[in-house]
Amino acid sequence: MPDKRNTIKFLILFLGLLLLFIMDLFIGSIYISPGEIWTTLFGKTQDPVHYEIIINYRLPKALTAVLVGSALSVAGLLMQTLFANPLAGPDVLGVNSGAGLGVAVFTLLSATTFTFGLNDMSGWGILSAGITGAVCILFLILITSIKITNTVSLLIVGIMFGNIAGAVISILQSVSNPDSIKLFIVWTFGSLSGVTWMFMKILAPLILIGLFFSFMIQKQMDSLLLGENYAKGLGINIFRLRFFIILITALLAGSSTAFAGPIAFIGVTVPHIARGLFNTSRHRIILPASLLCGASLLVLCDIISQLPGTGFSVPINAVCALFGAPMIIWIIFYRQKSFRYF
Repeated sequence: MPDKRNTIKFLILFLGLLLLFIMDLFIGSIYISPGEIWTTLFGKTQDPVHYEIIINYRLPKALTAVLVGSALSVAGLLMQTLFANPLAGPDVLGVNSGAGLGVAVFTLLSATTFTFGLNDMSGWGILSAGITGAVCILFLILITSIKITNTVSLLIVGIMFGNIAGAVISILQSVSNPDSIKLFIVWTFGSLSGVTWMFMKILAPLILIGLFFSFMIQKQMDSLLLGENYAKGLGINIFRLRFFIILITALLAGSSTAFAGPIAFIGVTVPHIARGLFNTSRHRIILPASLLCGASLLVLCDIISQLPGTGFSVPINAVCALFGAPMIIWIIFYRQKSFRYF
């Protein structure tokens, strides 16, 4: 009977995601009739403007919301399980801050110091800078994880790496010109509309690979819920599992941040929503539930951020914060039993 109820819940979540995805295609600053949207999606439109808006803007934006929402949610779940901390998120390792530092170096110094081709503020340049920064922090974290066996200490080190990256970003902002600062600040707002089909060929495989390996280790993740000593008793190599979790999280969170900017609260909030819906902490259920909930929530935030009917839009990060911050407060004050999942 529980399996049947879970199947129904998963079906509802999937249908809800599908409905939100379709709504995201229909809603925008420019009104396009539903009939024209369907015609365009099936390649029968004669209007090049509608084709450009639907196929090359709204569709990749909605797909980006699904991919990034899934990636951040699963990464948050992995971090909460690894660190046994219900408020851990995909940014605790500092990988997101590393991506931000890479973008900051590219955008804030290109107009003042570097002259060898960095004046071209192309999407590829910002993307490459974000990935480079995330990989650098990931390399430091992996080296640290070899030397430090205590999980709590590793968490603190990750947070310190993030603080160092934030401090360097602040220094760069203080010595940069206003135009460069504005460009970087716009990136920090987060955006799902910057991922074109060309970028999608990179983003989608990275996230799908990370999600695939997340499902591969779900049984080992269950053992961590009962403590590292219990997991060792089952013959699980804790060092290798922790190394693998960090690598997957960095892949999911780093690629999402590099392509869509720093999107907060999704990774921290969604795993708790999934646990509340299914009333379990087994990763066989919570992992796909977090994936669906995260994708649905970010698509919903994207719809709301466009302020339907007004012709204006607000940063996606602001909308996510309006959803995520109250949820975290609710977890702390009214759902203290959530902490017992760990």
